Amino acid sequence: MTGITGIDHALIGVEDLEQARAAWRRLGFTLSPRGRHIGWGTANYCIMFASDYIELLGILDASQFTNNLDRFLEKGEGLLGAAFSCDDAAATVEALRAQGIAAEDPKDLKRILESDAGEELPRFQLVHLPREATPGVATFVVSHLTPEIVWRPEWLQHANGAKGIESFSFAVDDPLSLLPAYARLFGEDAVAGENLRLTVKTGAARLVFTTPEEAAEIAPLPGRGVPCGVAMAVRVADLRRTRKALEDNSVDFEEEEDGLRIAPEQANGLALRFLT
Repeated sequence: MTGITGIDHALIGVEDLEQARAAWRRLGFTLSPRGRHIGWGTANYCIMFASDYIELLGILDASQFTNNLDRFLEKGEGLLGAAFSCDDAAATVEALRAQGIAAEDPKDLKRILESDAGEELPRFQLVHLPREATPGVATFVVSHLTPEIVWRPEWLQHANGAKGIESFSFAVDDPLSLLPAYARLFGEDAVAGENLRLTVKTGAARLVFTTPEEAAEIAPLPGRGVPCGVAMAVRVADLRRTRKALEDNSVDFEEEEDGLRIAPEQANGLALRFLT
């Protein structure tokens, strides 16, 4: 309906990129080489899955443009937002505008990937949406122009058996009030509101909006107030494999009926769940 095909990636703001890289490797993930944003003071490490990924985003040079990451980190690390995916940025802009959503024209972006082959230049197009189009979530839409550079078979293999992002959880004051906005983006059949909780199917992954009280039962809320991201769930092939990877690296975790939970202090400020 709008050209958006699902979730492209999660953005996690971190204080120290190298420490974050070590922490997520300890959780059993493979990370791609460091990327640096051209003309910005930020850089990233990415955890790639078949159709989406996790971006650990940090600051290398605070004197340069950081896209407000410095302000976010003043109140701690955590889930910055979720980027949506599309196949054709220009067509997506037209489709969004046809739905009455004032999407901006596509913007070109490159970053430097410090790979073993030398510096490579993955290219993207970004589509920015008005804030009211995705209430409760800081987001944008991404079209990958050079996917072969960032999706490589060896980067998709993870010791913990991770296969992709299953869901994100966000705390907002009134979850059900967000339903019309997300129905406009993804269709009436993609949204479900019940018991002060809103679930949005975006493709393979879901957005889940809960009250601050319910979110606090998942993890302590960050000090930045609401709306805020509190948790992410990752699909795995076999929980026994995941459990062994965590035990091998002496990672503390909690057993749940349907998966394993990692505390926010071990995952840069967000509660992390592994589910089959």
